[in-house]
Amino acid sequence: MRPHVVAHLAVSIDGATTGFEADQARFYAMATLWQEDVTLAGADTILAQESAVRVAERPGPRAAGPLLAVVDSRRRVRSLEILRELGYWSDVIALYSDQTPAREPDSKIQEIVTGYDRVDLAEALELLGRRGAQVVRVDSGGALVGVLLELGLIDEVSLLVHPVVVGSAARWHGSFADRLDLRLANSETFEGGVVWLRYCTA
Repeated sequence: MRPHVVAHLAVSIDGATTGFEADQARFYAMATLWQEDVTLAGADTILAQESAVRVAERPGPRAAGPLLAVVDSRRRVRSLEILRELGYWSDVIALYSDQTPAREPDSKIQEIVTGYDRVDLAEALELLGRRGAQVVRVDSGGALVGVLLELGLIDEVSLLVHPVVVGSAARWHGSFADRLDLRLANSETFEGGVVWLRYCTA
């Protein structure tokens, strides 16, 4: 069976993931509620933080931390070994497809290869489950979340809604064709007008 998949996102009232200052401390404190076994991120999310990653402290892998799995069928992320050293994750695994460009022969990064020209996310999650993962938290700006929603692979949506309207910016859900009905599981209001909405997809 595949793991329980949670999409936890900081968003504006109009659903943007960028263009405002998110309450990062609260966001990551709440992320610990799920005690994820795997943090699933897309290449775009990693690349957006690449400059900060290069200058960050590197205390080494956190033995008790989750595994970081990066969806990167075009092999655009070249900082995977650095990510492993940041002190957040126990290790890093790259999710590649059959058509992913060749890797360096001395690479020490674990790989899951699935799908032809794009990563087969359903199979990747199943393979992570076989490795013992029970909970996967998606850390994405929207595109990856949209694909997972369209494939029916997300079980829970957690939105930390900030009291700001951004206007033109990428939306947390990317784009997908089908309607999706959600069931409200919990809501909570915090100081400053930030609202937490937690939904289940089934």
